[in-house]
Amino acid sequence: MDRSRHPRAHPGSALRRWLRPPRTLRPTRAGWIFFALTFGVGFAALNTGNNLLYLVLSFMLSFLVLSGVFSESALRGVTIRRRLPREIFAGQPAPVALEVRNDQTRVPAFALVVEDLDAAGRSVGRVFTLRVPPSGAELRTYALTAERRGCQQLRGFRVSTRYPFGLFSKAMLLERPEEILVYPQVDPEAVHLQPDADVHEGDTPRHALGAGHEVAGLREYAHGDSHRRIHWRASLRRGELLVRDTESERNARVDVRLARATQDFERAVRRAASEVVAFLEAGMRVGLRDGPRQIEADAGRRHRASLLSYLATVEREA
Repeated sequence: MDRSRHPRAHPGSALRRWLRPPRTLRPTRAGWIFFALTFGVGFAALNTGNNLLYLVLSFMLSFLVLSGVFSESALRGVTIRRRLPREIFAGQPAPVALEVRNDQTRVPAFALVVEDLDAAGRSVGRVFTLRVPPSGAELRTYALTAERRGCQQLRGFRVSTRYPFGLFSKAMLLERPEEILVYPQVDPEAVHLQPDADVHEGDTPRHALGAGHEVAGLREYAHGDSHRRIHWRASLRRGELLVRDTESERNARVDVRLARATQDFERAVRRAASEVVAFLEAGMRVGLRDGPRQIEADAGRRHRASLLSYLATVEREA
């Protein structure tokens, strides 16, 4: 047999695999006090030779060993899965669900603190679960508040526990990189439409209203639509929610223009996003103009995501 093709494993590689992912150990305040007491009892036992003090010292040292063993059993086999919401707006809390799973078949995991980390290693949210059963999972949520719009990176998770005695905080890092798209911050907009309105301030929409309430067809369900208008039979065939589209809504078209002439570009993006959301929730077909670039007017969930994604990543040009 050619040994060059089957190199012998280094003894340290198995140890590195056993310790992966890396652990960090930090004494708590109770741990420092316990260390001081252990040192004091050990010093007294050595000076006096009292067997009872030696017995107490051995018990205290066994507590340290058991703390390391049990905390390792709580972290081993823990995996985290992140569930992001469909839309995340800057400056608004968005619920993020973390599924804490214990892959061990016999040993439960106790007192787990899970922190979601950004690209810089800062915690953007944390959850706590008291007990995760063997081969089970617990679902916990936290509120993610993004400070700015655009693409942002989430690095992974820091999982820590103080189980069983609270003397140490043992933690491990789980690399779970994921990119999230944060939409611009939106403000509540009151929709006031007048036929043949003029354009004001460079970012007020122009529109053309139709007339009539006859059913003109079906379209995708948009946030704000009444549940009474859902066409259940067609929705079941299509696999997504469809609503009845009236003639007036089909003819109602709104073009939102992004005003680049203003000095505060971020404010202009925020205003445009607010108008897009307001008119879409009013049941209208919305388009977007950005200089020579234009997104044709439409409605539905996919079109809403397309408009907000453009506004989330648009940059000021020179």
